Amino acid sequence: MQPLPASVLPDGIRARILPGINGLDIHVLEAGHETPGRPAVLLLHGFPEIAYSWRKVLPALAAAGYHAFAPDQRGYGRTTGWDASYDGDLSSFRVLNVVRDAMGVMTALGHRSVEAVVGHDFGVTPAAYGALLRPDVFKRMVLMSGPFAGPPPLAPAKRPAGPDIHAALAALPRPRKHYQWYYSTRPANDDMWKAPQGVHAFLRAYYHHKSADWKNNKPFELKGWTAEELAKMPTYYIMDLADGMAATVAKEMPSAAEIAANRWLTEDELRVYSGEYERNGFQGGLQWYRVRTGGRFNGELEIFAGRTIDVPATFISGRSDWGIYQSPGALERMQKTACTNMKEIHLIEGAGHWVQQERPEEVNRLLLQFLKST
Repeated sequence: MQPLPASVLPDGIRARILPGINGLDIHVLEAGHETPGRPAVLLLHGFPEIAYSWRKVLPALAAAGYHAFAPDQRGYGRTTGWDASYDGDLSSFRVLNVVRDAMGVMTALGHRSVEAVVGHDFGVTPAAYGALLRPDVFKRMVLMSGPFAGPPPLAPAKRPAGPDIHAALAALPRPRKHYQWYYSTRPANDDMWKAPQGVHAFLRAYYHHKSADWKNNKPFELKGWTAEELAKMPTYYIMDLADGMAATVAKEMPSAAEIAANRWLTEDELRVYSGEYERNGFQGGLQWYRVRTGGRFNGELEIFAGRTIDVPATFISGRSDWGIYQSPGALERMQKTACTNMKEIHLIEGAGHWVQQERPEEVNRLLLQFLKST
C-alpha cells in the first residue's frame, strides 16, 4: 500500500508507512517532522474517518513547534495487517491492543512520550486509556466529541437482570434501535459499503447529518438511559427499526447547492475519504463497536476500575454535537470522577460532531492554549 499522495495533502504534511508495528504496517500523516527533537503530539481519529481528518490541525501544531502525527488506526485507511472479516480475530481490536498500536507509532517516530494525546470520537477511547494507564507517556489529554466516563466497574458475580433497552426501543410507538448495536451486526458493513447511493453520497449525507449544517442538531442533556429519553436523539444515533444507516442518512442528503457551499468538507476532500472506504469497506471500524457492545474484553478493563486520569486534560466539542450527551451522565462523570485534572469544557458554536474540520481555527486556538498553559 502506498501512502496518500502529496497532491491531496496540505503543504507541510507528509504521508508515510511505518512497517512492523504490533502486526501492522501503519499509515501516518505528520507535520513538523523536518526538525528533530521537537515535542510530540499524537492525534487519533474516530469513525468513519481516517488520519486525513486532522489535515487542518497538523500544520497549526507544527507551526507552533510540535512534531504532530496522526495514524490511520487499526481497521482504517492505508494501514494494513488487520483482519477485515466479520468472523475474524476480534481480539486484535480490543482497547489495550489499540493503545499498544498508538505507542508503537510514537516509538517508531523517535519519541518516548508525547506532550499530548488528542482523541476524537472513537479515538477518545485509546487516548483516554493511554492517559489512564501510562501518564508518563501520554502527558496531557484532549478529548473531542465524546466524554470518557472512566473504566467499567468491577462486575458482580451475577449481574441483576435489568430491563432490555433494545426491546424497549423496538416497542416504542415509533420503533427504534441503537446505532452502536446495529453497527455490531453482520449486515451493517454491506449496508454502507454497498449503499444504493454509493459510498461517496453515503458519506456526504452522514457527515452532513451529524454537523452543524443540519439545523435540527440542537442537543440537550438526557434524563437517563431509557428508551423514551434515547429516542429524543436524531436517527443517526437512535435509528428507525426498519432502516439501515444508508437509508437513515439518505433522508437528510444535502442539496447540490448545500454541497457546493460547504467549505469545511469540499467534494475533493470527501473523495479522499470515499476512496479509502470504497476500497476497504467499513468493517475495520465496525470491529471497534463490536468490542464495545459485546463486552467480551471488559474484564481486562475492569482491572482499572476506580482508577482516575490525573494528567492535565481538556474537552472540546461542537455545541451542535449530540455526541456530548448520547451516554447520559457521561459528561458529568468525566468531570467529577474519571478525570482529576480536567481544565475546561469547550463547546464551540457553529460546529457539530466533526469539530476539528468544521471549526479548525477555534480548535487549533484551544489546543495551543491548553498546551501552553499546562
